[in-house]
Amino acid sequence: MKFVDEVAITVKAGDGGNGCMSFRREKFIPKGGPDGGDGGDGGSIYLEADPNLNTLVDYRYTRRFNAQRGENGRGSDCTGAKGEDMVLPVPVGTTIIDAGTQEIIGDLTEAGQRLLVAQGGFHGLGNTRFKSSVNRAPRQTTQGSLGELRDLKLELKVLADVGLLGLPNAGKSTFIRSVSAAKPKVADYPFTTMVPNLGVVDVGQLRSFVIADIPGVIAGAADGAGLGTRFLKHLSRTRLLLHLVDMAPLDQSDPVEAVETIIHELGKFSPSLTLRERWLVLNKCDQLLEDEQQAILDDVVERLEWEGPVYVISASERMGTAELAKDVMNWLDEREHRLVEDEEYAEEMAKLDQRIEDEARAHIQALDDRRALRKQGISADDLDDDDDEDDEDGPEIFYVH
Repeated sequence: MKFVDEVAITVKAGDGGNGCMSFRREKFIPKGGPDGGDGGDGGSIYLEADPNLNTLVDYRYTRRFNAQRGENGRGSDCTGAKGEDMVLPVPVGTTIIDAGTQEIIGDLTEAGQRLLVAQGGFHGLGNTRFKSSVNRAPRQTTQGSLGELRDLKLELKVLADVGLLGLPNAGKSTFIRSVSAAKPKVADYPFTTMVPNLGVVDVGQLRSFVIADIPGVIAGAADGAGLGTRFLKHLSRTRLLLHLVDMAPLDQSDPVEAVETIIHELGKFSPSLTLRERWLVLNKCDQLLEDEQQAILDDVVERLEWEGPVYVISASERMGTAELAKDVMNWLDEREHRLVEDEEYAEEMAKLDQRIEDEARAHIQALDDRRALRKQGISADDLDDDDDEDDEDGPEIFYVH
């Protein structure tokens, strides 16, 4: 199935039914009085998190959804039927954004969670509602109100405890295959992984965590190079980042430069994301002798001034992977315990999560704006220069190339 993590849809709630104007007319009762019933409420539209879904592909081609309209009222005080609500299933981890205002309407992070995105119209009133002692034959009715119409943007961020980070061919897919039952594609060329892959790592009875294999990040990814920022956002919801580095690259590249490239791209995408807990994992140690492994390890730690945990593994040979998985599980357990016991720490982590989300969304929006300008033939640099000139010379001038 094709992985789709962003879609734009339009939802239209049902209109309310109109009130009815009617008078009771039966044999021997010529003036039975008003008996027009109310209309029915229009159906509303909800989004519901479904754990059985893992992509938004169902909304790729069907983009408009209309809820049922409420029926009009009838005579004999009959109320119109209410329009049926529409429930649209989406994967767990979907963020709903108003396309017009860019306001976040809600975030569905738990299975079964439901969010109202379009309110159905209110029913109109029949003429029975307006009868009184001084108005025995009212002819007033009201129309049902219109259902809410909204343009929405749905963004899916995979929910994983651990995210794998690294350059293409660092061994991320091999690692997730070695520690879980996930079977992502593995090959000897860059960008083998084109979509995120999730795997469940079982480290003991009733102890497991979810790990996400994110497509490789290259220099310039934060500005749209390679797969760009499309999948960097999936790292924003992980609790721990495992930074995989090839110890013995075939092109003789420097592992330290590989680490610095990723850190630089993370900082451009979201400065707060660099504050996320990150462990350095030196992969493919089976291709080196023990003394060579130690020399590279010492050199990397010294030049990076790395203070966090460092692991040396071979994902293909499953060397050191079990120990790493156990340490990750222990760290996640300790973190959950601390979140419960330490309110200050829990508040700090919540603020960090929110900052990462806000920075990532702002960065992606800025890139989208720049792409829109380029399509119009307007360079962002040109606009900046024009703004400087406007301050001195007067009216704003746009140069279209």
